[in-house]
Amino acid sequence: MSDTAKLITAVADTLILAYRVLPAEVEQIPVGTITAAFRVTDQEGRQWVAEVYRSRAALDRERDAVELAEFARAGQVPVPAARRTVEGDLVERLGRIPMSVREYIGGAETADDGLSGTRWQAVGTALGHLHRRLAEHPAAGPRTLPGAGVCTLSRARSRFDRLIAKLGQRAQLSPVDAWVLETAHERRALLTRVATLLKHLPPLTTQIVHGNLASPNLMLRGNSVAALINFRPPRPRFTAWEVARLVLDHRTVLRGDEWLAGLPDLISAYREAHSAARPEDLLSTVAVGCAWTLASAYPLTEVLDQPHGLDAPLQAYARARHKAALTLLDRLDEAEEAVRDGLR
Repeated sequence: MSDTAKLITAVADTLILAYRVLPAEVEQIPVGTITAAFRVTDQEGRQWVAEVYRSRAALDRERDAVELAEFARAGQVPVPAARRTVEGDLVERLGRIPMSVREYIGGAETADDGLSGTRWQAVGTALGHLHRRLAEHPAAGPRTLPGAGVCTLSRARSRFDRLIAKLGQRAQLSPVDAWVLETAHERRALLTRVATLLKHLPPLTTQIVHGNLASPNLMLRGNSVAALINFRPPRPRFTAWEVARLVLDHRTVLRGDEWLAGLPDLISAYREAHSAARPEDLLSTVAVGCAWTLASAYPLTEVLDQPHGLDAPLQAYARARHKAALTLLDRLDEAEEAVRDGLR
């Protein structure tokens, strides 16, 4: 029996014992690195997603993440309902495998193809509702902090310097490694521009946010938002960072100029859904997203940390993310004007 087949058997057993779900079919589906995910069809035809945690070391944090999703759901944010164990727990930790279970969102797709058309307004509304609800989370209320804290330049310099030094020590570089080295030099030099962006940021709002809100975790059904998934444990972050991380994703920015036309619709819808949102946070979204992306050495540093360097998907992601960051920097003024249009 293969490892995957053994895991599927363990998932089925845990569903029966811990959740009283009688599976008719269990199928592995793509997901991130923290969990292995399985689509489950039970004997009554209902569908679920079982997320198996690869480590038991951080199960308290994983439970906190599921609790945050449930908190958002209780505030009418589109979030799949979690199924509790027979003991009433959100995470099963005592059986053969640690896992959580939530409802499966049928007929939906991720936003991996980027935002377009009326989806901009729908996403703005959902994001505004999310931040309005999470502003009420008991772990931390909204407060303002210096916007320059969105990223730590000294850490960014150290990461790029380490990457450049390590690659420079190699006797021979593959074509991919050579591109990474060239890109690292370019990004290291651009940190002076990042410093200028950070210097001009006003105090910005921090609060509890989703924490992992990227295109793969935004589920769309047609032009509507079907669900937000894969929350991270509650932690205060800049709301401008979360807005930028989702709406200025490379999948959207590299589609052409449509993102510049879509930004006003998203910002207007966000503000309508979350009237307490500060204009300063929204006006800073593009600068925050640009600075944060340019200062991030991921996934370039994976050439050092992975035994076989960058695989094909990471190579494509690295190139697209770099190109999008340069596009944001080049078109910063246009993008900020688009945000202003959305606030008028």
